[in-house]
Amino acid sequence: MPTALAALALVLALALAVGAVVRLRRRPRIATAAQRATYQVLHSAGLAAEPLRAGLTPASATRAVRHLRPLIGSAGLGLYEDGTQLALDGLGGHHSEQLVAAASAGIRSGRTAVLTIEELPCERIDCPVRGAVIVPLTGDGVTARAALAAVTSDRPAPGLVQASLETGRWVSAQLALAELDRSRARLARAEVRALRAQISPHFIYNALTAIASFVRTDPDRARELLEEFAEFTRYSFRAHGEFTTLAEELRSIDRYLTIERARFGDRLQVRLRIAPEVLPVTLPFLCLQPLVENAVRHGLSRKPGVGSLRIEAEDAGSECHITVEDDGVGMDPAILARRPGGGDHLTEDDEAGQHVGLANVDERLRSVFGDRFGLIVETALGAGTKVSLRIPKFHPGVSA
Repeated sequence: MPTALAALALVLALALAVGAVVRLRRRPRIATAAQRATYQVLHSAGLAAEPLRAGLTPASATRAVRHLRPLIGSAGLGLYEDGTQLALDGLGGHHSEQLVAAASAGIRSGRTAVLTIEELPCERIDCPVRGAVIVPLTGDGVTARAALAAVTSDRPAPGLVQASLETGRWVSAQLALAELDRSRARLARAEVRALRAQISPHFIYNALTAIASFVRTDPDRARELLEEFAEFTRYSFRAHGEFTTLAEELRSIDRYLTIERARFGDRLQVRLRIAPEVLPVTLPFLCLQPLVENAVRHGLSRKPGVGSLRIEAEDAGSECHITVEDDGVGMDPAILARRPGGGDHLTEDDEAGQHVGLANVDERLRSVFGDRFGLIVETALGAGTKVSLRIPKFHPGVSA
């Protein structure tokens, strides 16, 4: 009997083990073949997108074609500008002249071309190239500015043509985004230049007048103010960088206010409350300075008696909250129009020209950080003006 029981136990153990193996085999796979293929396509597209978003150059093209060729499944892949081969990966090197000519023709015509072995003659007996697909690439959706050539070791099949066309459309979209990025950068630089032009004439005249008033009566004070003025203008007219730190912007604002206090004396009262944690926060260059200048120049200088300016920067978790507030003459809320289509967005009309910095700063904040990060202006005639803004502590592509 013990032997029979032992044999039964062994049979049951084997059955359980076989059942476990069967259950393990029936478990769903972590990823199916289709899922793995989808991941690989998206991963390759992501790797190719990064260099393409930098613009089409020999360096970016060389990096991109390595990841684009597997998407098409071609034996070789080249990127071309008119008359120039930017990069080639895989087959086709000894057909460069023919591919450059075909790509140039495709760029000029804006049409896709399928080349067969008859159109790619070669003296090499062992030449593996049997055809190519030429796809023009557009940066603006209309005009071809480059082309890709998918080289094949077989006669070009409809599948290769379709894959080349779809990849060409995707590359064109990346080039369009690259051009948009460059346009935004040019616009940002133009807006900064506009701010400098708007700030400089009024402030420079008043600053030099204030400094001149101390030359005879208090030369040391005049020298100190002149040094502050020199540092202020050096920062305001610097030629490099679209971004700065809050600490640098506040340092420039302090120089500006030092000169303005020399003009206004006790009539200008300034209060600052800055959290040390937010001093390294990065923000667009000349982002706060126009707000402070508007407060002094348009709000407080027109107010009889003493006027006060308050600047605060608070730590708010993932954001920095900044406020510039004055108790000056205020402004008509009607000039703060709404953008067509909704959303609190500052615009400027002719009557609002005296508040030159607000719309500029609002647009730059939104273009860098998104529409949630524009200016919030609270004002009324005779009630002062309060301008609030939020700056994310970390944002992709933003660094001083």
